[in-house]
Amino acid sequence: MSIRNRPDQESSTLQKVYKLLYPGIGIKRWLILGAVGITICALGVAYFIRRIFLVTFPDFLPSHLEGALLLAAGTTTLIVSLYGLYKALSPLLTSEVHINSIGETLYDRLAQERGPRIVAIGGGTGLSVLLRGLKQYTNNLTAVISVADDGGSSGRLRRELGVLPPGDFRNCIVAMSDEQSLLPELFQYRFKEGNELKGHSFGNLFIVAMSYVADNFVEALSESSRVLAVRGTINPATIENLSLSAKMEDGSVVKGESRITEHRGKVKEITIEPPDAEAYQPAVQAIIDADIVVLGPGSLYTSILPNLMVPGINKAMNQTKATTVYVCNVATEIGETQDFDVADHVITLQNHTDNHIVEWVLANDNIVDIGDRFEGDNVVISVDKVPYAKIATSDLIDINHPVRHDSQKLAQLIMDIYHSRIN
Repeated sequence: MSIRNRPDQESSTLQKVYKLLYPGIGIKRWLILGAVGITICALGVAYFIRRIFLVTFPDFLPSHLEGALLLAAGTTTLIVSLYGLYKALSPLLTSEVHINSIGETLYDRLAQERGPRIVAIGGGTGLSVLLRGLKQYTNNLTAVISVADDGGSSGRLRRELGVLPPGDFRNCIVAMSDEQSLLPELFQYRFKEGNELKGHSFGNLFIVAMSYVADNFVEALSESSRVLAVRGTINPATIENLSLSAKMEDGSVVKGESRITEHRGKVKEITIEPPDAEAYQPAVQAIIDADIVVLGPGSLYTSILPNLMVPGINKAMNQTKATTVYVCNVATEIGETQDFDVADHVITLQNHTDNHIVEWVLANDNIVDIGDRFEGDNVVISVDKVPYAKIATSDLIDINHPVRHDSQKLAQLIMDIYHSRIN
């Protein structure tokens, strides 16, 4: 059997190596330049040999300079070639890549560098799931994250130190990281003991500490992203101290993101304080310049809408020429979207923004029994047509966690929609 498979294996290896010669990889030009350098060096050696053995060559320069200049030119060309090859292959120096996979790896890296400009807007666990899948398709990835979180470790740090809540940023940094060491796992480590440390994650403390060292929170995000080799950029929707309020269907008003879910009532309307919070301009520009803008997945009222309630972010959504996509949650959330179907999610989104906020709605059509392990129910696809938007359905669930999306399935569907538009 091994003998029969050998030709196929060799063919596969040759195909992988052949990818080194694909246009744009940046290998061929340096190999050719290196060959030119070697040729010039050879001519230089030949001129010296001529002088030793009195072989006649055409005279272009004084005899004592001909060989020296050719050797110098050849050596310089060869050095430039080697430096170019080093730059082309440098992305592989920090990762373990088999020799047979070099061409394929470089080709994938090139595709990612030239990939579409994608902006993902949201917060919480859902956004990090999306980013983990999208980073396989592009390095031109920007996450715009809500700053309204006031619960858990983030809430404690926010109240005690007056910083922006770091938790959602930490999750997105880890999701977008290309780091192969233990650093991403360290960032997610949560202390289980200690009166003051218990409940805090190391990444949250690291980002906060970095904000003091770097003088501001945004610079802290940049430095933290550099440490974990993040593919893309992470921006807050605003750098102002934002808080949420929810008007419930029973007429009560609940203030604070964490308290809205804890209230377990039905939300009628969500507002932010201050209502005129200034959007973070790099986030605004990223949305305007994007090829794709994705909302969600995540908690509709407490992760997605807080970003869109910032006037500058909402305005940018109306200005962008990007393909705009809303990812509907796989399951409903108690205290936010209980009894919601896909249309209910979209209508709520539109009522807080405008009817044309998104072009596409992505919904899961693989309805499985989520059992008693999770609160909430499956979000079913609406009988009625989703207003003002096209709907795309597919199996999007993570089979190991049926109330969450599968990163790869979701990213693939988004890219399919994008390519269908540009083709």
